[in-house]
Amino acid sequence: MFSSTWNFLKRHKRKFVFAGAFVGGVYFLGKYAQKKIREMQEHEASVYINQARRQFHFESNQRTCNMTVLSMLPTLREAIIHHLNSENLTTLLKTKPANRLEIWEDLKIISFTRTIVAVYSTCMLVLLLRVQLNIIGGYLYLDNSVTKNGMLPLAPPDVQQQYLSSMQHLLGDGLSEMITAVKKAVQNTLGRLSLKQSLSLQDLEQHLNQIRAQVEKGVGGSVHRPLSWYMMADEENTLAAQACGLTANDVTTIKLLNETRDMLESPDFGTVLNTCFNSGFNRFLDNMAEFFRPPPGAQGDSAPGTTPDSLSHVSLPVAKIIPIVNGQIHSICSEIPSHFVQDLLMIDQVKEFAANVYETFSSPHELQK
Repeated sequence: MFSSTWNFLKRHKRKFVFAGAFVGGVYFLGKYAQKKIREMQEHEASVYINQARRQFHFESNQRTCNMTVLSMLPTLREAIIHHLNSENLTTLLKTKPANRLEIWEDLKIISFTRTIVAVYSTCMLVLLLRVQLNIIGGYLYLDNSVTKNGMLPLAPPDVQQQYLSSMQHLLGDGLSEMITAVKKAVQNTLGRLSLKQSLSLQDLEQHLNQIRAQVEKGVGGSVHRPLSWYMMADEENTLAAQACGLTANDVTTIKLLNETRDMLESPDFGTVLNTCFNSGFNRFLDNMAEFFRPPPGAQGDSAPGTTPDSLSHVSLPVAKIIPIVNGQIHSICSEIPSHFVQDLLMIDQVKEFAANVYETFSSPHELQK
């Protein structure tokens, strides 16, 4: 029996060798495949976890942006009112002075100027904070991963504070320059407008568009500054102007400021900013439309359902429009969430731009710069 078995094995030795090699190969190949599948699963899980962590951090950062905007609006409002104090003029008018007409003319220019400046500066505040906080947020996300490997943080607390303090330009010199530009455009457009002249909502919109053209494009002989200048000081006015004595944190801050300036001067930012302006001025006109509604009963039974066409037939004297415009700043620059700010925060282009900024500065390739 054993001899016959041995003879059988000898006759088929090659087959058994090949079969053994095949089985062994299949076994090790299976082990290798299992190892690779496990590695792929672990990698996919790691990528998913990182993406989820990154998304959570981004969404948290956007909530911080929104809260920061609301917290800064009272400061912005007070700064505008400080430069364009119409309350003193309205108080003076109550005394019925001899130069009452002159005061009314000043009030006309100041009221329109400060409301238009409020629209512009609020839009700029929303977007500037979106850029700055998402740049910082991106670097902080990387810091949370990188510092574990012993590398220095990209955005230490001192740098963050120094960098974000550049926001004061919008509330200071930038705001002053913006007021000058808007006031000149308002004077050019509304200066000769009689206080007794009646304007419809459409007339008001046309005048507003003329003012915007002068401020944003330099139409009408106005000197045009890049809109980014109102949000960030010229490069020579930054820390880079210091010839020596720059610390490592100063150098990092200058890098952040230059990156921010590049963002503000990009075509994409200009497009999003213009979208915000359009939304802001449309909301301002919507607010004004409430005062241009026909009196009850003037349109018969259709009065409750007032249409835009019916509003075009309603006109108000400029003298009555002035106090309405004058009070709009309290709606525009309100720390209590209002339709004006909510409209800006909910614009899809704003959300997409914020996501792109965060994506850019939270990507590992930033470490190579």
